[in-house]
Amino acid sequence: MRIVQLLTALIVTGVLYLVVFEREQLLAFAGAAPTEETASEDEARTTRKVGVVVQTMEAQEIDSAVILRGQTEAARQVELRSESSGQVISAPLRKGKYVTKDTVMCELDPGTLEATLAEAEAALAEAEAARPEAQARLVEAKARLREAEINARAASELSKNGFASETQVANAEAAIESARASVEAATGGLSSAEARILSAKASIASVKKEIDRLTIEAPFDGIIENDTAELGSLMQPGSLCGTVIQLDPIKVVGFVPETEVNRIDLGAKAGARLTTGQEVVGQVTFLSRSADEITRTFRVEIDVPNADLNIREGQTAEVAISAPGENAHLLPQSALTLNDEGALGVRVVDTGDVARFMPVSVLRDTIDGIWVSGLPQTVSVIVVGQEYVVDGVAVDPTYREASK
Repeated sequence: MRIVQLLTALIVTGVLYLVVFEREQLLAFAGAAPTEETASEDEARTTRKVGVVVQTMEAQEIDSAVILRGQTEAARQVELRSESSGQVISAPLRKGKYVTKDTVMCELDPGTLEATLAEAEAALAEAEAARPEAQARLVEAKARLREAEINARAASELSKNGFASETQVANAEAAIESARASVEAATGGLSSAEARILSAKASIASVKKEIDRLTIEAPFDGIIENDTAELGSLMQPGSLCGTVIQLDPIKVVGFVPETEVNRIDLGAKAGARLTTGQEVVGQVTFLSRSADEITRTFRVEIDVPNADLNIREGQTAEVAISAPGENAHLLPQSALTLNDEGALGVRVVDTGDVARFMPVSVLRDTIDGIWVSGLPQTVSVIVVGQEYVVDGVAVDPTYREASK
């Protein structure tokens, strides 16, 4: 027991001696190894480079499209309405039927119009028959006027020589006035005959116009949207006969934001993908000059051929309108990353083999990769290992050929 106590006392005495009298040597001994280890780690950290895979890429000019949503609309649509009153005497055409221009849609009962036309034609014939008689009367009246003028001059000469009385001269002058009145009457009769002819012709034209209005025809090739008026139904002016729509070509209509409207030109090529998966191609035929008051967007119309009528009115479409091209790089989608601020971009190898972040803008997503803008003409993009480096970190790049 006493031996244990002596040993404990010796150990405590030795520790106190080292702490008090040999403190500096003790601290130096205790800190030498860690200091050397830390220094070696720092040196290793500064000399070690992160291995990455890099592709050197050249910018290419690509078509830049304006993307928007739209829907299909009929090129033309018209409601055919009656201009006359009458009963429908034609069989109805059913909706969905394809009709060509001038196809009879509705025909109305002519009623008494045919008799009215015959009466007007008879009046015209009568008026035309009266015209020669009126012309003859005018010729006769003019001849009598010339005769009266000759007789008056003769009576005046005879009166000067004493061979005719004043009464004879007065009678000759009265005959002239009477002949002149006859000429005026004959002229009026001829004008009246001409007026009766014009009136009869106008009546005929009016009746024929009314008869033409009894037949309602398709103004263009198209499809009947609803059944035409039923046989036997009564039509009044303004009554609906039927609706015809033209679907070839068909319009794809969308609305362009203010920021994109200046990139679109009339005649520009455009494509559309319908909800059915069908893809169509056309060209811009209209671009509004005034913006919608609520959405501040501009209406744009694209004409698309639709000979087989497979595209229907009202289908939703995703539209891409070609615009002037711009330089872009085709990158693997995996090359994109985010920086600490959440900006989308890529890591590139800068001068001195150090990593640097560069923001990009996505232009188009394809099966071959993503087209982006915002990079220099030639750039070395880190495609593998970009998630393990930050700006300023030294890298050990392994270059590989960019995919074609």
